[in-house]
Amino acid sequence: MKKTRICIIRHGETDWNKERRIQGQIDIPLNETGHAQALAMAFDVAQHHDAINAIYSSDLARAYATASVLAQRSQMEVCEREDLRERHYGIFQRVVKDDAEAQYPEAYALYSKRDLHYDFENGESLIDFSQRVHDAFEWIAHHHQQETVAVVCHAGLLDIMYRSAMGKPLNTARDFDIPNCALNWFHFDAGSWHLDAWDDHHYLSQVITESVE
Repeated sequence: MKKTRICIIRHGETDWNKERRIQGQIDIPLNETGHAQALAMAFDVAQHHDAINAIYSSDLARAYATASVLAQRSQMEVCEREDLRERHYGIFQRVVKDDAEAQYPEAYALYSKRDLHYDFENGESLIDFSQRVHDAFEWIAHHHQQETVAVVCHAGLLDIMYRSAMGKPLNTARDFDIPNCALNWFHFDAGSWHLDAWDDHHYLSQVITESVE
């Protein structure tokens, strides 16, 4: 039986990524590099992978613009979903990551140890965010059984999905990279997520840069 396959793609680069400024749910557009990354990714998907049956995206501009490039290449439409947004980082949003500890030392300590219940005062706790991510992807999987779906979203969601597939606890330090516009292939089977391929970004060698959420 054909598996339900989902390719999860982080959006292309933004200027805030370059500045290491935490975006969260602030709506920041792609920069020139981000557009180039999206074009390279879309070309690779069209040339070297199974046909995509549906394309979903976070409704934030950086994800939707990335998904739109893929949709144009595949002659498809993008289905926007608010529940595919990045985690809401509350008081950390707009803050340069390297400055966060000095500005909010107590909050940064909780963030660093990945406290499951801390919500950045007016944001989203890790446990609530994880539940939102699982609900969103399970909805997509159940509505596209035995199909191949592309989902363009954010680093935080990929963090949750990687941990789910690999059995890694939410509160352990991240020890894996999540580059912009890399392809990450999962399949959903018997109610569980399984990782097939992680961080395929060979086509981005000329444009990829390191970035944060």
